[in-house]
Amino acid sequence: MAGGGTVEEELGGPVGTRHGGKLTLGSPPSLPSQDLAEFEQLTHQVQITEEGLRQDGFTGHPFYRCLVAEVPPESRSRDGHTIVGYGLYSFTYSTFKGRCIFMEDLYVMPEFRGKGIGKKLMRKIVEIGLENGCTQMRFMVLEWNRPAIGLYQGLGAEDLSAAEGWHFFCLQKDSMQRLAQGP
Repeated sequence: MAGGGTVEEELGGPVGTRHGGKLTLGSPPSLPSQDLAEFEQLTHQVQITEEGLRQDGFTGHPFYRCLVAEVPPESRSRDGHTIVGYGLYSFTYSTFKGRCIFMEDLYVMPEFRGKGIGKKLMRKIVEIGLENGCTQMRFMVLEWNRPAIGLYQGLGAEDLSAAEGWHFFCLQKDSMQRLAQGP
């Protein structure tokens, strides 16, 4: 799986129909970060274009992979979408634990939440991690997103901020450039 391939798993009727749906390794039909940014109230941070997102994830050496949750046409969203959720992930490494899988995004359209789609996307990402020898899956969640925190803790996730005192840092591009150039 590390080198690509196809992943397909039936959703088994997550939208309350007998028609089901599927999880596939693939590309969402539109810029997924926009919907997620709106939900997270972070639209001012979106800088990537749809073209950049596709190039980074769907070329010869992808920086990330994306699972999409798709429902049959008769179960599509109010806006006409059949892709109703996605899980974006990549691989990373821990000097203490070895191989890790990092779940960057887990998003399900509001009208499809509470139907098990997010849990199935997350389960599939975990399976992919295990197939690739990963010892843990890492991810972040905004502190105000109590439903997601509850879901993750219910699945056995540990809040490392509280348990181990870790803080997650980021150098933005301008800071990266200054560090690369400076003394």
